[in-house]
Amino acid sequence: MHKQPALAADCVVFDPAGRLLLIRRKNPPFQGQYALPGGFVDYGERMEDAALRELREETGIEGTLIRLVGVYSRPDRDPRGHCVSTVYLIDAGGQQPVPGDDAACAEFVENYRAVRLAFDHDEIVADVLAQRSRPNAS
Repeated sequence: MHKQPALAADCVVFDPAGRLLLIRRKNPPFQGQYALPGGFVDYGERMEDAALRELREETGIEGTLIRLVGVYSRPDRDPRGHCVSTVYLIDAGGQQPVPGDDAACAEFVENYRAVRLAFDHDEIVADVLAQRSRPNAS
């Protein structure tokens, strides 16, 4: 049988003060560790819709897509198996997070650079910050 990677969508959300929205994972892998909001894409669902759904389910925030950050496909990025994630920069419109679904907590974190994130989310955040520092970047 042909094995296929799982598909996921993750969200990068900053508040007006520059804090990063993170969840603390309720379940393994990385239980108790901070991560970006996100999760698996449902069959028949668009990637963009999956990102917004996961954001809503995990944080209660009804976000608006700003732009695609990138696609992360390193086969070892998720200990459960090969998982490809499409990552979006999202505007929260000033909403405050409320944890839900598989998030033990959801909050805007000021010192996120000092925190080790789950999966390859440190790399994703570094990419977003690099993109933001370039001229003509969002």
